[in-house]
Amino acid sequence: MTPLLTVQALHKSFAVPVLKNFDFQLHAGEVHALVGGNGAGKSTFANILAGLLSADSGRITLDGKTHAPKHRRDAQANGITLMLQELHLLATLSIAENLFLHELPSRLGFVSKQCLREEARKALARVGLQFLDPDSEAGALGVGQQQLVVLAGALMQECKVIILDEPTAALTANETEVLFDHLRRWRAEGKGIIYISHRMEELREIADTVSVLRDGQRVMTKPMKESSTQELVNLMAGRELAVAAQSHPRPKGEVALRVTNLSTGSLVREVSFEVKRGEIFGLSGLVGAGRTETLRAIFGADARETGTIEIGAPLRIINIRQPANAVRAGIALVPEDRKQDGLLLPLGMRQNTLLASLKGWFASSQEASQAESLRNKLDVRCHSIEQPVETLSGGNQQKIVLARWLLRDAHILLLDEPTRGVDAAAKEAIYQLLRELADQGKALVVVSSEMQELMALCDRIAVMSAGRLVQTFNADEWTAEKLTEAAFSGHMK
Repeated sequence: MTPLLTVQALHKSFAVPVLKNFDFQLHAGEVHALVGGNGAGKSTFANILAGLLSADSGRITLDGKTHAPKHRRDAQANGITLMLQELHLLATLSIAENLFLHELPSRLGFVSKQCLREEARKALARVGLQFLDPDSEAGALGVGQQQLVVLAGALMQECKVIILDEPTAALTANETEVLFDHLRRWRAEGKGIIYISHRMEELREIADTVSVLRDGQRVMTKPMKESSTQELVNLMAGRELAVAAQSHPRPKGEVALRVTNLSTGSLVREVSFEVKRGEIFGLSGLVGAGRTETLRAIFGADARETGTIEIGAPLRIINIRQPANAVRAGIALVPEDRKQDGLLLPLGMRQNTLLASLKGWFASSQEASQAESLRNKLDVRCHSIEQPVETLSGGNQQKIVLARWLLRDAHILLLDEPTRGVDAAAKEAIYQLLRELADQGKALVVVSSEMQELMALCDRIAVMSAGRLVQTFNADEWTAEKLTEAAFSGHMK
């Protein structure tokens, strides 16, 4: 069968080569998974296909014709649609305006607001977001809902090839199944699908073929059903790598953080919990359950209406009105959206790492040395600590956000999706780091959409549903079924 898409000897360099003599084939009616470590070249390849980057050399053929797009609309005209890992909605525009940004419905030269709203409602209903107001600002949505809005936009386009870069990173199981239903329909229609993901269980469910990238080169392609998880992980890492182990019991100290009756509008209602020194405390729940908002309210990034926050030994109430208050109290936040809320993208690792620790305008040689030490400790892949973080892969960017708080030596760490968009090797490294921090007596609160991640990492897991904390489980009490049931409990009548 003639491939729908053929890539031959593709090469792309930035400061260093990112793709080297890369070959790839995609057939009509195929879901082809693309896996590899952070910086392996997956997103660069996707951006070249979608017209966001140009290749230095090589040849791409789409449906028998040369494909060399000069920009994204050029690629879309050729039949290629890209769903990016990092969201690119315009926060100040409405959901409807984002969906139809390049072709707003009009009459007599004027935008038809009514038509825009009606078409937007239809698009949102396809992905289960019929409850959203199309006129509300896109920036007010959580990352999970933004991801579904991006999917709604992709569903409206006619295309031959769909590229999905970490599409489920912020989605729960139900939203993921909505996506998979559409992928199965697209596959049945004869479209080619390139699926970039670090989640092996998803690949086994949806992918027909898998290719592994390492250091910009394709090192293996074979049917997904013939590939073991351990084989793929070893190929990505280039060495034998142990699969993440279950969390081991840690001795617990006194209570380090106590949250009582915390409320922020309808998003968080009377949430109470406490975390001990040396404990990893998980927050589970569906997208929109209030997990992110809870962490932001504790950190002072969102105003809280009611509730108290106590820290220290002995516990004392602290008044956190803004993030600076939290940082001075020894509380750190690793945000859900690292690019929007966690990094100064044009600056290097050095400046981003020192951001919470600088005492003046300029870093001392000792502080710069500390940034270099953290680069080595966390295995951040960059050619120097001055390289702009916007040129690094998502996983390396996440490590830099974590490095900032390691340097600050925060006692309480609030981590919102700490392994979002991170490959298997980097994920295990982050797990090990979090366990080490807990062993040092720090208190960790971890939000994750991956239930298995929470069960492997945490000592206790609390479940939020419809803005409320509905149940807390010890390690010997939880099961996937119990956690799922609790997550839906706030929506049951």
